[in-house]
Amino acid sequence: MTDLEISPATPGDIPGILALQEQNLPERGGLLSAAFPEGWFAAAIAAMPVIVGRRNERVVGYLVSSPFAAYAHVPVVQAMLRAYRPAAGAYLYGPICVAESERAHGLAGRLFAALRRELPNREGVLFIRSDNAASLRAHGRMGMRRVGEFMHGGVLHLVLSYVG
Repeated sequence: MTDLEISPATPGDIPGILALQEQNLPERGGLLSAAFPEGWFAAAIAAMPVIVGRRNERVVGYLVSSPFAAYAHVPVVQAMLRAYRPAAGAYLYGPICVAESERAHGLAGRLFAALRRELPNREGVLFIRSDNAASLRAHGRMGMRRVGEFMHGGVLHLVLSYVG
């Protein structure tokens, strides 16, 4: 395998991000909680760091950070914010998505480390479905702590937090 490149995303990465997102939606057997269109990713890249992992110029992972206002229309994020109030200046961590071929090789941790370098000393808040054991283990290894929980769509979600 060729070396993995990790860096902030550019608009040219959006097609690869969308393709990876599509492969990981619930209707395809994935656990992403929401699908976002091209324009949303373009705005996310312009607003805050979006970190991508590329192998052979193909996006194999991405991690989005964004202001909570970018998710004002997303019901699951609204439910999370009712369960946990983040600190002033906090941001939403996620979604994070790693290609199946790259899982269990540390890519999620490397994307997270790159994001922390971009946003030092700020609180990041995320939620994970309680049935997503692999994601819960990975984020636990990254030092994130559980700060709340909520039900959405009949599914229990856990709220996690960290300070970069």
